[in-house]
Amino acid sequence: MTDFEALYKQHSDPWALGTAWYERRKRSLLLACLPCERYRCALELGCGTGDTTMLLAARCQTVQSVDLSETAIARCRQRLTDDGMSNVHAQIMRIPAAWPDMSIKQADLIVVSELAYYLDDPDLDELLIQCLQSLAPGGDWLMCHYTDEFHDRCQNTDKMHAMVDGHPGLKRLVSHGDEHFRLDIWRKHERGDA
Repeated sequence: MTDFEALYKQHSDPWALGTAWYERRKRSLLLACLPCERYRCALELGCGTGDTTMLLAARCQTVQSVDLSETAIARCRQRLTDDGMSNVHAQIMRIPAAWPDMSIKQADLIVVSELAYYLDDPDLDELLIQCLQSLAPGGDWLMCHYTDEFHDRCQNTDKMHAMVDGHPGLKRLVSHGDEHFRLDIWRKHERGDA
């Protein structure tokens, strides 16, 4: 598996998230596809240095962001402080073995972007279970992943998204696919909905 901490220590922006057209376009589309203008509580898994986090913070009352890299989280926290954003709680956490405490309130938005394809089958299954349990009824779950092959990919993007798509408690609201990435958004049924 990729040593994300080493990558972040060696490079300030290992995937050119701040400068690459692919990344900037993907973030713009991600934000444009969100069905709601505002969300109460977002859970962002794999936040890196906070490029998407900063944008989510402007649309959400609170954001819980997690990443397994201590260096990435430190940079994310610094960016948030520099911009005066106090509605984000950024944590170091290895998903899905550890999970943010959602006992007080469930998220009405979950964002999983460029993360799930690094997980083996048992961890992917656990991630999907945890996301579903953490998502409030009526909440939106966004998955966005690169579709091209790369050396440390463990999961196929279409297969992962199909696993979520097949869940009877969710309805797909948005589906976008192009030559390099796939983005889907599902809404969890309200209690009592079939």
